[in-house]
Amino acid sequence: MSSSAGLWRWDTSTLHWVLSPSCAAQSLVWFPNSFASGLGESLAVGHQYTSLGTQPILCSSIPGLVPKQLRFCRNYVEIMPSVAEGVKIGIQECQHQFRGRRWNCTTINDSLAIFGPVLDKATRESAFVHAIASAGVAFAVTRACSEGSATICGCDTRRKGPPGEGWKWGGCSEDVEFGSMVSREFADARENRPDARSAMNRHNNEAGRVSITDHMYLKCKCHGLSGSCEVKTCWWSQPDFRVIGDYMKDKYDSASEMVVEKHRESRGWVETLRPKYTFFKPPTETDLVYYESSPNFCEPNPETGSFGTRDRICNLTSHGIDGCDLLCCGRGHNTRTEKRKEKCHCIFHWCCYVSCQECTRVYDVHTCK
Repeated sequence: MSSSAGLWRWDTSTLHWVLSPSCAAQSLVWFPNSFASGLGESLAVGHQYTSLGTQPILCSSIPGLVPKQLRFCRNYVEIMPSVAEGVKIGIQECQHQFRGRRWNCTTINDSLAIFGPVLDKATRESAFVHAIASAGVAFAVTRACSEGSATICGCDTRRKGPPGEGWKWGGCSEDVEFGSMVSREFADARENRPDARSAMNRHNNEAGRVSITDHMYLKCKCHGLSGSCEVKTCWWSQPDFRVIGDYMKDKYDSASEMVVEKHRESRGWVETLRPKYTFFKPPTETDLVYYESSPNFCEPNPETGSFGTRDRICNLTSHGIDGCDLLCCGRGHNTRTEKRKEKCHCIFHWCCYVSCQECTRVYDVHTCK
């Protein structure tokens, strides 16, 4: 497998992977093999992304970085692999959350703009991608710090406070403030223009990061004879990232539509956002915002980045968006039978193993016309 290195950046309206072919003895970032694993099939991206591996990357050779991002890359070079890992888990979570919808967070082969033109517009989909990617970066960096993967960060010692009854502080509380700072400094560095899209991106980026902070919880471990839990040690922990994905998906469904307003300030014309409907509660820092309508994603359209839903698997018994009626946009569906080999008749043997037989089962598979 050939090796190249990858980082990410937010362009004016599109999330990009940025590849760097060169490496030299300056500010180098090493991307471990674990970053490359699973990129090919799970993210459905092209060969240039599946080759992300062990080659170091020179910060100054990454095209498109603004000066603030370049300084950040050089100053925090050892956590840049975690930044890349965070974007990866963000995309994976996006594809999980939208797996049954007309737009399923599809990524594109052989393109730096891995979502294509879909994110060119200020839609709900753009809002979700920015939020989940920002949350992914904060999550991955925070986790790497608590695991000791980086020397410039570690455990959080600020949020402890007095212990509770029957437990004491211990372990390593995860420093979500540092992880959020990394995400904010790098992702928001490009969003400094006085236009509506920058304002939208900044808001949604922050909503993703706040979702991590709001879901921190006290994780405890019991100590004592035979697990009697005479004493518990507790620490602050991030939730599983699926919890964040589920939460942000709810925010996508209830996202606030905005309108763009222009007004003059000392620096010139500035665009801001206000809620389109005054009878709805205005969005908070945890809500997603958008100001352009989404395409219906029913038919392929290279201008909008829609791949359509033809040949997508649909759920015949569902009345939701993943059902054949809605997912197939009224075109109908085809049905075929599919044989699958599965483990069956499993028996637990004392002690301690399980034996299973292999059965062939026939399933109906429904796909959109």
